[in-house]
Amino acid sequence: MNARLNMFASPMAAKLIKHFNSAGKVVSDSTLPAATQELVKIRASQINGCGFCLDMHTKEAALAGETAQRLHMIAGWREATLFTEAERAALELTEQGTRIADAAGGVPDEVWANAAKHYDEEQLIALMSLIAIINAYNRLNVIVQQPAGDYQPGQFA
Repeated sequence: MNARLNMFASPMAAKLIKHFNSAGKVVSDSTLPAATQELVKIRASQINGCGFCLDMHTKEAALAGETAQRLHMIAGWREATLFTEAERAALELTEQGTRIADAAGGVPDEVWANAAKHYDEEQLIALMSLIAIINAYNRLNVIVQQPAGDYQPGQFA
């Protein structure tokens, strides 16, 4: 499979991705737990069918010490006992924020309130920003049909 266009060779794409990465760095430097950040990236990428991001973030999460069992259970987090209440709140907000068009009125108040029980204001800003950023990356990769499977951890560091 080949991408429809080469995002890595385009000067315009390079500028765009530089800004996305800068926004992502603000989030990664926040107090939102790193494990939660990876769970969010993976769950949004599962929903959006972004193989490239799934390849990248599952490999990065595993390298950072995430267990294979938790990685395998992210899609079934509601029934899994492996996630903390805070992680579950982040995963629910991720799903609602990713599927925003599916709910009249956007993210339900109870989903937001549950996340606010576990995260302070700065962490909530980081969390919702991360959801927006990974969704943007997912959409770019899905639109261009970016091939997945060859990512090497740290490749874009």
